Amino acid sequence: MKFHQTNCHKFLVSTLSLIFITSIPLILLKNSHPPLSSSLRRSTELGGDDDDKCDVFSGKWVIYPQGPYYTNETCPLIIDQHNCMKFGRPDLQFMKWRWKPFGCELPLFDATQFLEIVRGKSMAFVGDSVGRNQMQSLLCLLAHVTYAEDISNKSPSALIYSTHLFYSEYNFTLSALWSPFLVKYKESDPEGHSFNSLMSLYLDEADEEWANEIKNFDYVIISVGQWFFRPLLYYQDGQLIGCHKCNHSNITSLTRYYGYKMAFQTTFKTLLGLKNYEGVTFLRTFSAAHFENGDWNNGGSCDRTRPFTKEMKIEEYNKEFYLTQVEEFRKAKAEGIQNGLRFVLINVTEIMWLRPDGHPNRYGHSMNRNVSVNDCVHWCLPGPIDTWNEFLVYLMKRELLLREKD
Repeated sequence: MKFHQTNCHKFLVSTLSLIFITSIPLILLKNSHPPLSSSLRRSTELGGDDDDKCDVFSGKWVIYPQGPYYTNETCPLIIDQHNCMKFGRPDLQFMKWRWKPFGCELPLFDATQFLEIVRGKSMAFVGDSVGRNQMQSLLCLLAHVTYAEDISNKSPSALIYSTHLFYSEYNFTLSALWSPFLVKYKESDPEGHSFNSLMSLYLDEADEEWANEIKNFDYVIISVGQWFFRPLLYYQDGQLIGCHKCNHSNITSLTRYYGYKMAFQTTFKTLLGLKNYEGVTFLRTFSAAHFENGDWNNGGSCDRTRPFTKEMKIEEYNKEFYLTQVEEFRKAKAEGIQNGLRFVLINVTEIMWLRPDGHPNRYGHSMNRNVSVNDCVHWCLPGPIDTWNEFLVYLMKRELLLREKD
């Protein structure tokens, strides 16, 4: 990655911009049932050269008395939105669980090892604020070894902007490219932006925020989800073709899954068609919210303090989002093999469904206002989202071994 490096030599005290997710009509079902069926598991098989590897995504959460890698006292980079302990969360048990795969071990995150793998390389988190939540987890995991300089070109008036960080000792660039739909979008509500305002999506046009830069990156982690619950107008070839929740009787009603499918289809098509793109593309799967007793805007909360003690049925919409993106991923992976591009799945949907205790709930603060919000979408830091980066480095090491075999 060849980003211009500024002369600024200050350590990062992160102020990553995140927007609390919009209209999220989610409530927990009480039925006991295996979270993902065997057929759904088969739909996510990595296949081919991965068949002899242990499935690190199949396992259970187990007590881990050692606790987290860091705390809000040892990592000064945690923003208030995720800093559950700062704002008085009384229970500590949610930090003392670890994912244990069946039949093998998921190695602990080794910051020095990670930094050696990415020495001289670059990584981008592309997507929404939950993806940035993972990136901030990574910053804290790396913080006991080294900090980064912020080399972003930020507008002082911008609410959302892409972030570029540079670890000079390792010549490693880490970026967050803000793109909550992956495709081109714009505000379309005459009353202005709100948590549930109408937006237009151009489903066959990749968002330039990431598409113009992505060819420079060695590792790309893609993840979006909750913004697709908004009222949306869908455009293709510049023409309005339908909408989701727009309440216009003269516009064809299309599901949120249609927009989600087309967004990933356009994203993968763009990546496959980019000249000089040689990066490894990771898809981090849909991460469900855990609102109970109401939705995000009418009293819903997530007050549980332990993982589910028995497997709970995932609501149908969660499975539909999951299957939709995985279907497009599998197509892209098959095509990528033909031209030497690698696509890798980070399958967290089932795993995180079992962690209703891991959200900030009322112990996080709004990004833009000094008020508490019931946040059952993002994840406390430290917390179960640190597992995503354990998966990430595990898969990165596997990719290096596969490339050595080629």
